[in-house]
Amino acid sequence: MQDLLQKLQAIEYRFTEVGNLIVDPDIIADMQRYVKLNKEYKDLEEIVAVYKEYRNVISNINSSKELLETETDPEMREMAKTEIQELEDKKPELEEQIKMLLIPKDPEDDKNAIMELRAGTGGDEACIFVEDCFRMYTMYFKEKGWEYEVLNSSEGGTKGYKEISMEVRGEGIYGTLKFESGVHRVQRVPETESQGRVHTSAITVAVLPEAEEVDFELNMGDVRKDTFRASGAGGQHINKTESAIRLTHIPTGLVVECQDGRSQHKNLEKAISVLRSRLYQLELDRVQQERAAQRKTLVSTGDRSAKIRTYNYPQGRITDHRINKTIYNLGAFMNGDLQDMIDSLKMAENAEKMKGEAAV
Repeated sequence: MQDLLQKLQAIEYRFTEVGNLIVDPDIIADMQRYVKLNKEYKDLEEIVAVYKEYRNVISNINSSKELLETETDPEMREMAKTEIQELEDKKPELEEQIKMLLIPKDPEDDKNAIMELRAGTGGDEACIFVEDCFRMYTMYFKEKGWEYEVLNSSEGGTKGYKEISMEVRGEGIYGTLKFESGVHRVQRVPETESQGRVHTSAITVAVLPEAEEVDFELNMGDVRKDTFRASGAGGQHINKTESAIRLTHIPTGLVVECQDGRSQHKNLEKAISVLRSRLYQLELDRVQQERAAQRKTLVSTGDRSAKIRTYNYPQGRITDHRINKTIYNLGAFMNGDLQDMIDSLKMAENAEKMKGEAAV
């Protein structure tokens, strides 16, 4: 317990130090450093508030115990005993809260995200499932009060999408959606199947933290820009002008297209954001692979080829293979009721992180 208190004292000291730094004119003038320190201040604020409450609980327990040693009045003694009991009950709750807050946080968790859904094996059926999952996620976003904007889409042969990408904005987006990265497998009877046989198809979901200029500096000298006419739905304007943008990052060969906006300028802005985020993700993957040798985490391996979840329509179930959790409520899940699954994944990752911290 003494180690925990020392760690909390050090955090409180750093919180005060950062609070003084963010009002320093020299720091404010250096935008990159100011943004970084501001984020650190916000991250430390919650744990310092809980630590102060915890310190008050310990202080009040000690005061009440001292009172018991000296007080002779029966009523005062009873009040002191009641207060000690209440505070002793509260203490382990605060200790648990502190332990959770001390788990190292992924610095990307608070960022907005770029979400990309692509059809894999299964032809038309995979394209239809991309559309089903797109609807599922957008219903979840609505429930959370998040905003989203489609950046690029490519329609399937008969129905659905070969791929669709979107930007998602709100509170703690990446920290929630990162669990969705991987291969999502669907088992059901396709609409086109006359024999009633169950087919297995798959789609790939990629979730990238949206990189800002302070995170990753993109050299536009390394980027080739092409314009072309947008395809698919969108009315006369979108198909008659070269508003669609294709960016090619020459050093890596990464290609990004954005064609869902009406103006070329808007599409260029969004394409740059996606390209910067993908390059930032490559850098994060490299760092995470280096860390993986020391500590393997549940979702931070960067491996998007892993089958993470199966949606079985005949049995009405969803199974997440990383935590072996099955939910028998497929209808509600496909209508955006994802929170229970995401909460379970967060708990499993936090448990792994706590084990890793204990082992260090």
